[in-house]
Amino acid sequence: MSVSDVIWHDAECGHYAEDLGLWRALADACGGPVLDIGAGTGRVALDLAAQGHEVTAVDIDAQLLDALGQRADRAGLATRIHTHCCDACNLEGLDRLFPLVLVPMQTVQLLGGRAGRRAFLRAVKQRLAPGGLLAMAVADALSAFDGDADGLPSPDERTLDGTTYSSQTVAITHTEKAATIHRVRTIGSAPQGAYYSIALDLLTADELETEALMLGYQRRPQRSIPETADYVGSTVVVVSA
Repeated sequence: MSVSDVIWHDAECGHYAEDLGLWRALADACGGPVLDIGAGTGRVALDLAAQGHEVTAVDIDAQLLDALGQRADRAGLATRIHTHCCDACNLEGLDRLFPLVLVPMQTVQLLGGRAGRRAFLRAVKQRLAPGGLLAMAVADALSAFDGDADGLPSPDERTLDGTTYSSQTVAITHTEKAATIHRVRTIGSAPQGAYYSIALDLLTADELETEALMLGYQRRPQRSIPETADYVGSTVVVVSA
């Protein structure tokens, strides 16, 4: 991964803040330590650590976690944030229990379908403290579109050292099992960008909740994160060990 890949992650995910209030409320209610799955460069982990919570940040990408660690150092939060690189479907190497596990920004829809989610749910169950909560954000309906220039959402952007990195969603396409978000990434004044796409498993909150209950979790009230002009809303499935 290059430095620019960290910037793309920041541009496409780092500005989102609509869910932070919910994660703070859950962390306040459950106490720490908190396990943040799909932590990336630390959007949620750094926010919770700044509120005084101890956070273990998990991601499969070591370089994103390196960026998170550097930011924690600069913010004086290094003692509250621990990074751990592993696959969310096995959580290998985590040897403590957590009263709260968070899965923000549709990370649960990137686990490779039902088999991947079942492996993930089993792995988390082994690492939840008795009565601990697992909270997973699921995107509300991702409507397919193939927009023209006048109908596109605002691009996601990040500027670093005078260079603007712009990521424009140009289409969302559906198959039977996935919704694929298609983007064009442009650096500075380049005449054309590079195409990039990411596929999210098509999944409803109720379907995810049912999968968790079948593995022995207990139902808790679902939560809602409203949509904004730039971001789709989410339903947060909450279950307990």
